[in-house]
Amino acid sequence: MEFFVTLIQVFDSTIRLATPLLLACLAGLYSERAGIFDIGLEGKMLMAAFFSAAVAAVTGSVWLGLLAGIASSLALSGLHGLASITFRGNQLISGVAINFLAAGMTVLVAQSWFQQGGRTPSLFGGGRFTPIEFPFAEAISTVPIIGPIYSELLSGHSILVYIAFLMVPLTWWVLYRTRFGLRLRAVGENPAAVDTAGVSVVGLRYAAVAICGVLCGIAGAYLATALQAGFVKEMTAGRGFIALAALIFAKWRPWHAMGACLLFGLLQAVALRFQNIDLGGVVIPVQVMDALPYILTVVILAGFVGKAIPPRAGGEPYVKER
Repeated sequence: MEFFVTLIQVFDSTIRLATPLLLACLAGLYSERAGIFDIGLEGKMLMAAFFSAAVAAVTGSVWLGLLAGIASSLALSGLHGLASITFRGNQLISGVAINFLAAGMTVLVAQSWFQQGGRTPSLFGGGRFTPIEFPFAEAISTVPIIGPIYSELLSGHSILVYIAFLMVPLTWWVLYRTRFGLRLRAVGENPAAVDTAGVSVVGLRYAAVAICGVLCGIAGAYLATALQAGFVKEMTAGRGFIALAALIFAKWRPWHAMGACLLFGLLQAVALRFQNIDLGGVVIPVQVMDALPYILTVVILAGFVGKAIPPRAGGEPYVKER
C-alpha cells in the first residue's frame, strides 16, 4: 500500500510538471502546423511568467496576472509574426532573438520594479491559483485504490491544469474537424494551394501565431502563479525546448503530444523525488538526477522518434506569385 501511495504522489507531480510542457507543446503545434517554426516558446513562457507574477503581486489578483501574462506572450508572438510572416525573415533567428530578449528583459524589469535581485515578491492569497477540490474528495480519500486516485491524482489541481488537458481534445477537434483546422494544416503543407483557393495565407499564419502566444502565456502564468509562488530568473529552465522535443516526438499530433509531455513530466517528477539514490553503495549524486530529464530527452529523440516529417512548408516564408 505504501508503494501505491508513493506511485500516486509521483503521478500527481507528473501531472503538475507536465502542464506547462503540454501547453507549450500545443502552442508549438498550432504554429508549426501553419508553417511557422517557433523556437521562441521558452522566451514567451518566461515573459508571461514574469508579467503574470508581477501584476498578481501588485494587484493581488491572479486573474489580472493571467491576462498580463497572455498579453506579454501575445506581444512577443506578434513580434515573431512580424519578422517571419510580414518581413519574411528567418524564423529560427527570430525565435532565438525572442529567447534572448525575454531572458534579459525579465530580470532587468524585475530588478527595476521590485529591487529583489530580478525576482518578484512571493505571491499569497488571491495572487495565486488555488487547488480545486472535487465533490466528496475528502470523504472517499480513505477508500482503497479509488480514494487516492480520485482525491489526490484527479482532484486538487489548479484550474489551469484542467484547461491544459482539456486543450488536447479541443485541439484535435479544431485541427481535424473544422474548416479552420483544415486550412491551417493546408497552409503548413502547401500555402500556394490555399492562396489559390482565395484564403489568406498571412491571416491564417498570424492566427496560428496568436493561438501559440495565448497558450504560451497560460503556460508561463501557470509556472509563476500556480506551480510556484512568484517569478525567479530563468524559471522556465528549458521547458520551452523540452516542449519542442515533445512536439517532434509526438510527430505534430495532439494526443501523442500529451503522452510525450506526460513522459517528460514523469522524468522530472522522478528526478525531483528520488535524489541521492544509493545503489549498493554507489550514490547517484543529485546533479545527475536533476539532469536526467534533459539527458533522456536527447536519448529519446535520438533513438526512439523514428522518421518525424514536419510540415512541408515549415520554416519557409510564403511569397505570393503575381
